[in-house]
Amino acid sequence: MSKVWLILGVLLSGWGTLAAQKESPPIRNIVLVHGAWADGSGWKGVYDILVKHGYRVSIVQEPETSFREDVAATKRVIAQQDGPCVVVAHSYGGAVITEAANDPKVMALVYVAAHMPDAGENEADDGKRFPSDLSKSTAIKKTADGFTYLDPAQFHEYFAADLSAEQAAFMARSQVLNLADNFKAVITTAAWRSKPSWMLVATKDRTINPDLERWYAERAKSHKVEVPGASHSVYISRPKEVAALIEEAASHAR
Repeated sequence: MSKVWLILGVLLSGWGTLAAQKESPPIRNIVLVHGAWADGSGWKGVYDILVKHGYRVSIVQEPETSFREDVAATKRVIAQQDGPCVVVAHSYGGAVITEAANDPKVMALVYVAAHMPDAGENEADDGKRFPSDLSKSTAIKKTADGFTYLDPAQFHEYFAADLSAEQAAFMARSQVLNLADNFKAVITTAAWRSKPSWMLVATKDRTINPDLERWYAERAKSHKVEVPGASHSVYISRPKEVAALIEEAASHAR
């Protein structure tokens, strides 16, 4: 009889654990990080969807004047979160969150057409594994003091092909210049090594080769989704798909 009670006790204990897991609140804090040659305003469509669905969304504005300062800006916003959070990045921002999101508040990482270097790597070298159309073009320009930008005449073609010409032209003229050395910043501790990750592949990305995005996802054992026909600006052109992936991460990483 004592064995029966012991078995029942173990079962009840297991049911109690499952019930507690089911009752644990979902993650409601989301931190969005933009990439090079852009600013946080590009997240507006994704922001609107997430806020409508009850999430508390913060958007990092990186100065792009140094990798260290971009990491610091991201850490600053993560520190402001009042509980567990999901950190999301686009493009160069992927390298930034890989370094910045080593924080116990961060429960998951979402990479949106983004770089995902490992410790000891930088995105410039990783990009050589699968060169992008942009890297083989003449579109990347540099200022006399070492900042990069995209030629406005080629911005639409390489960065935002699935946006209107008018929207791409505005983005090209309002782009944030990014210090060239930022692309060579070496990661010290890769956050995705200790946290679950999600990767969105933009299949028509000409800024980062989609095959590199797939390679990153396979290496990190990320949950991967692909958005057919999407350009590098998928976070602007396909906000529903991007928001859905973020919500998936928030619901599964608690």
